[in-house]
Amino acid sequence: MIFARAMRREFVQNAVAISVALLVILLTTFLVRLLNEATVGKVSAGAVGPLLGFAIFNFLPILLSLACFMAILLTLSRWYRDSEMTVWFSAGQPLTALIRPVLIFAVPIMLVVGVLTQELVPWAHGESLKYRQQVADRNELGMVRPGVFRESSDGRRIFFIESADKSGETVSNIFVSDTQPDKLGITVAERGRQEVHENGDRFIVLKRGHRYELKPNSPEMREMDYQQYAFRVETKAAQDTKRHQDSTPTRELLNNPTRESLGDVVTRVGTTIMVAMLALLAIPLSYVNPRAGRSANMILALLVYFIYINLMTIARAWVIQGRLPFAVGLVVPHLIMLSVLIWGFYYRMTATTAGARRRMKKAGKFGGAA
Repeated sequence: MIFARAMRREFVQNAVAISVALLVILLTTFLVRLLNEATVGKVSAGAVGPLLGFAIFNFLPILLSLACFMAILLTLSRWYRDSEMTVWFSAGQPLTALIRPVLIFAVPIMLVVGVLTQELVPWAHGESLKYRQQVADRNELGMVRPGVFRESSDGRRIFFIESADKSGETVSNIFVSDTQPDKLGITVAERGRQEVHENGDRFIVLKRGHRYELKPNSPEMREMDYQQYAFRVETKAAQDTKRHQDSTPTRELLNNPTRESLGDVVTRVGTTIMVAMLALLAIPLSYVNPRAGRSANMILALLVYFIYINLMTIARAWVIQGRLPFAVGLVVPHLIMLSVLIWGFYYRMTATTAGARRRMKKAGKFGGAA
């Protein structure tokens, strides 16, 4: 049908425009956040690009679901406003006939979101954690920015440097405070660098400086001068790092059905189902009176979207807390929205039929008067 093809084409155009706009906003937000972390020394400047890519993966499912919802809503609202839906209904097509073109557009997006939430997003989250750990292990001293106090990855040391060379590997005028169970050490040095031995051990080597060791609750203090002083940087191999829940694929979560794992499954599966449900909800929500504004239905649509998101968040929390069985938490948010969807179709179709009857009755009255 020509109308259906034109409708799907406009869906795609609006979805692309909305996705690009949302992506630019997300990229800008994450870039500012990562640059701030790089400024204070939490990540190296070279890690900003890869971490930005991993961060965008985490929000792609929500971005695509919102873009799909808004594209359908904007398209159908314009059709109502420009009286194209009047032509659709005049051709004998009911409101339910919109379900087919809407699902043809939404189902591929739902499948993409499913692949993202089940596999790619956990992979990106895990890679982001490993990359951050690798950068921290590889560049413990180089990540310290001149003039900024920086805590080591294990929390035992605090570094401060006055200046660094262009590579960031060699630094000058260094202050290091390290805490051990039985003493507090303070080390100052003129220069320092990082070395990696053949066995993979990493050391920070300081040259020409002083070290002071103090025992807690004791006046005893030990002072020494040195030409070279090295201490080992405690690192965690990437394979020994504890896997975060968010970085575990869905099939592994189901194989280890703890409350936390099942709570994550509720969110991941729910995000996929949400794409199709929102696409169908956009049909009754898109109604606009051509003689009135269209802000009311947009506000209502956004309210429905945020209610849907919060329902899934509550279901996830209650599954984790044991207040809801997994199966109930998985389906209840979508059943609630399905009931809203059925009511929306019923109300809109009833209102359309009643409006048509009133118009026919009015036209007959004027015809009889003539």
